[in-house]
Amino acid sequence: MKEQTIVIPAEPVEIPFHNHVDYCVGTGRMGLALSGEYQEQLRLVQEKIGFQYIRGHGLFCDDMAIYQEYEENGIKKAEYNFTYLDRVMDSYQRVGIRPFLELGFMPEKMARGRQTVFYWKGNVTPPVDYDRWTDMVQALFRHLIERYGRDEVLLWPVEVWNEPNLNIFWENADMEEYFRLFERPFRAVKEVDSGLLVGGPAVCGGTDELWIRRFMEFCQEKKLDIGFVTRHHYTIEPPEEWGHCNYSKVMEAEEGFSNLQTTRDIIDSFSEYRGLPIHITEFNTSYTPRGVIHDTNWNAALIARQLSRLGDVNESYSYWTFGDVFEEAGVPFTPFHGGFGLVAEGCIPKPTFWTFVFYKKLRENGGSCIHRDNNMVLLKNGSGGYSGIAWNAAERGAPEEVKRVKLILPLREGEYCVTTRTVDEEVCNPLKIWHDWGEPAHLKEEQRELLREASRPLLQTKRVSSQQTTVQIEMTVKRNGVVYFEVAKAPLTPDRGYDYKRAVGGETELK
Repeated sequence: MKEQTIVIPAEPVEIPFHNHVDYCVGTGRMGLALSGEYQEQLRLVQEKIGFQYIRGHGLFCDDMAIYQEYEENGIKKAEYNFTYLDRVMDSYQRVGIRPFLELGFMPEKMARGRQTVFYWKGNVTPPVDYDRWTDMVQALFRHLIERYGRDEVLLWPVEVWNEPNLNIFWENADMEEYFRLFERPFRAVKEVDSGLLVGGPAVCGGTDELWIRRFMEFCQEKKLDIGFVTRHHYTIEPPEEWGHCNYSKVMEAEEGFSNLQTTRDIIDSFSEYRGLPIHITEFNTSYTPRGVIHDTNWNAALIARQLSRLGDVNESYSYWTFGDVFEEAGVPFTPFHGGFGLVAEGCIPKPTFWTFVFYKKLRENGGSCIHRDNNMVLLKNGSGGYSGIAWNAAERGAPEEVKRVKLILPLREGEYCVTTRTVDEEVCNPLKIWHDWGEPAHLKEEQRELLREASRPLLQTKRVSSQQTTVQIEMTVKRNGVVYFEVAKAPLTPDRGYDYKRAVGGETELK
């Protein structure tokens, strides 16, 4: 068993900690928002976490039906159909979330080529006519402003395309062609309203340093007043495929954080863009929708560490994705299949769902960060109490090891309540129960209800007293566990004649 003792001084030093956990979350392609299961999962996520923005692919794909063509007097003309777009945007408004708009992919009738990506065949080639591309983009924003109001739409960030540094997402990963794709709609959007914020290049790792530097040079050359820079962040090595599943080796966390710092340094090397916000518009452990790690408690503990650090140099970081209604690799065969989502089929929260709930609780409680290391973040709030998160992410192949944490906190004399909510492989692990059942591909409603019940954190409380201006709190964090804890004043205020010990002890007479 590992043991760690943390002593908080009477006057702790505040540590920078930027918790933007609820800024944005990812989604499957936009057309999936028209399905009932998608909306059920999104309502659950918004009820328990409450993200501000949602970002995904497929805005201009043919299933959204925006771009249409017809012929009149022998001349081909364009028209736009915003029926499905309005349904999706209205549904987002009903659950209190705004779109982080990604402009892509290319409508088939507008595309120069036939190269597609994913099961749902998003076209990843340039437009045959850039004027048509920009006309469509302008029509989109004029419609949005007319329907939802200028003040509202100006709050919606606009990102151009997705991972153009990969040739599966952008034909030949052609950098110069991407810059053309970016500049034309950038200027078109600004013509509609100069207050709209537009950014890119939404690159993934590998060639990110090259692309971001060249992107900043391009924006500088063209005098583009971009509103932000976007990139993606995944923390595995290339996975091993086996059947429908992908198995991944996790990278060293520090390697990923160092890479993110490099992006910050590149942007800040351009005087006109120094301090420009960086939005990580996708992040997770694995970058594959068949990454079995996503359904595990291990993922929850790994993401806990990521969330403790991602705000250091980034304005936001969008978990990819909120739910498992997702079809990039095809329709999933089983309810637990390694999908990206925080929520599995049947509105079953995965362990990582609660990692986000816990960080959101830290935001709601407020206060100053007074301790942060690779396994814990601790805040002191304005009422003199404390809240924090501890995690214990196991090394792949390492023996099971429990961690015991002793926290010595400065507290005024009095009585306090320690509340813990625990997610680990024993008390909040729907994946194991599904496995014990034989891994059924199709769940009955009764099974879904049991899995939802099994997906809740273990809630425990304990009363402690401060007699010498300190209190010692002990917590056990098991392998791949995540524990949320609060310490708050709790003086007894019993009703006349009520004695708790007598009540639970079964005594009937006064002593």
